[in-house]
Amino acid sequence: MATILEITDFGAPELDVYARLTEAQLLNRQNEKEGLFIAESPLVIGRALDAGYEPVSLLMERRHVETVAAETIRRCGDVPVFTADMPVLTQFTGFALTRGVLCAMRRRPLPRPEEICRDARRIAVLENVMNPTNVGAVFRSAAALGMDAVLLTPACSNPLYRRSARVSMGTVFQIPWTYLTEENADWPEKGMALLRTMGFATAAMALRDDSVSIDDPALAACEKLAVLLGTEGDGLADGTIAACDYTVRIPMSHGVDSLNVAAASAVAFWELGKSGRRDA
Repeated sequence: MATILEITDFGAPELDVYARLTEAQLLNRQNEKEGLFIAESPLVIGRALDAGYEPVSLLMERRHVETVAAETIRRCGDVPVFTADMPVLTQFTGFALTRGVLCAMRRRPLPRPEEICRDARRIAVLENVMNPTNVGAVFRSAAALGMDAVLLTPACSNPLYRRSARVSMGTVFQIPWTYLTEENADWPEKGMALLRTMGFATAAMALRDDSVSIDDPALAACEKLAVLLGTEGDGLADGTIAACDYTVRIPMSHGVDSLNVAAASAVAFWELGKSGRRDA
């Protein structure tokens, strides 16, 4: 049974995870087995629990203990539950809590790309997408619109950062993902070679004169297709585009030349994922 603890000492070390540790410190690259992340809101926490992540503690508005967070507390077992009124929590954490509930959870070792892509037909590859909000939005679109997995280059923002997980509505816990690291970290050369080895044709989302339309029949005919999206502003690197099988453009009107990476991902996943969706 959970222990409900009123916050009386802001300096208590068990509260560092919520107030004083940065996302990078929580990630703990030097000792990933000790890494943590913060899930925000009962929905996101619930999806993390569904995926098997282990809770460490909860922080919430006092009024939520017996209302919107009651089921979350029950599911988290005997972990400590720290509470206070919303003004205190906002001052303490430095931001307004969504639905007034946070949960510190343990990270898990990441799978290898080959593991999560073994049976995949449509995957997304993010190159250096550094804005956590965009990463979360891309994951939500990927989960909803037919992608079987997401691969990220090492410079991408971590999908388990608090804001990414919240914006994704917890879909970062529902769609398989991992980083292109270690032997395939030399991007794009080794990463693209790995995609080819796994049998994927590659489609770079880019504004080029030789781009094909996103509804080109050749794309739909691909048995396995990796959709590549680049960083905010600059898009995919020239070397990445040159290494892809297709360069793909979303047709525009009214003089608009491009979409934000999150918006572009939704269009791309809907169109390019249609032929790969198992329920199609």
